[in-house]
Amino acid sequence: MGHRLTIAMNSWRAAVNWVDREPAEVELTVEVDSLQVLRGEGGVTPLSGPEKALARSNAVKVLGAARFPQIHFQTSDIEKTSDGYRLTGSLKIHGVTSERVIDLHVDDRGDSWRLTCEADVRQTEFGIKPYSMLMGSMKVVDAVTVAFTADRLKSA
Repeated sequence: MGHRLTIAMNSWRAAVNWVDREPAEVELTVEVDSLQVLRGEGGVTPLSGPEKALARSNAVKVLGAARFPQIHFQTSDIEKTSDGYRLTGSLKIHGVTSERVIDLHVDDRGDSWRLTCEADVRQTEFGIKPYSMLMGSMKVVDAVTVAFTADRLKSA
């Protein structure tokens, strides 16, 4: 009955401090209330507009957006790799901080770079009880995949 949701966090900001043309510090802040349900795959019927709104409302509530309005990642431990950088830093979600290693891939596109990464995050590690209903017969899995993509002009 359920859908595999694709969501987007539409309000975020990243700051990178550079030393000798290499990143030295990275900070990423995401506004939890900017969560938007883009689509749902699977399920018995297509995901309707009201169902997207309900899924968004439930997700924002589970993430505790009123009490914990931001998700935050920061690091100054950055190692160059063959296709980008390995970032070792702290991820704070729902008021709980955990160390994370993120492999950031950098694709040179001539006048810009495309930055991408993907990581699994266990909700329970951050004190979040995954959403469930119908006495647990329908629920959100504990491990969710978080993907990040950004384009950056070289001249900026």
